[in-house]
Amino acid sequence: MPCLRERDGDILLLAKALLQRYASETKKKIAGFTSQAISALETQSWLGNIRELENRIRRAVIMAEGIKITPTDLELTSQDAKYEGGGLREARKALERELVQSAMNRNKRNLSRTASELGISRPTLYDLMDKLGIERKEQGAQPTAV
Repeated sequence: MPCLRERDGDILLLAKALLQRYASETKKKIAGFTSQAISALETQSWLGNIRELENRIRRAVIMAEGIKITPTDLELTSQDAKYEGGGLREARKALERELVQSAMNRNKRNLSRTASELGISRPTLYDLMDKLGIERKEQGAQPTAV
């Protein structure tokens, strides 16, 4: 039997059947999925196969506050949603800030290791941090006397 991600037409059919089952078990009146939820279900890669789909729908039924399941209920909100509405320049800046801050956290604010992980030079990291408004202070660095 092919994996779920290779059975595009079956995903929505399975999702509806699972929704009916869990709504009945929990005695919740859920009418179906929003159009955004259907789109999210159909575009998800479903690496966890049918069990992942089943678990998401079970949780969504339990957590849903409305009469229709949303992408938020399914925990399938777009990763890009936080970048929408501001334009490409703002989205790029937000993504760069996230990547730099994440790399700094992983490297305990060691700027040499952070630059190396990001594949850039330390001076380039300094310029990027200045552009993004990220403080340069390294962990364990002592304040300089004036």
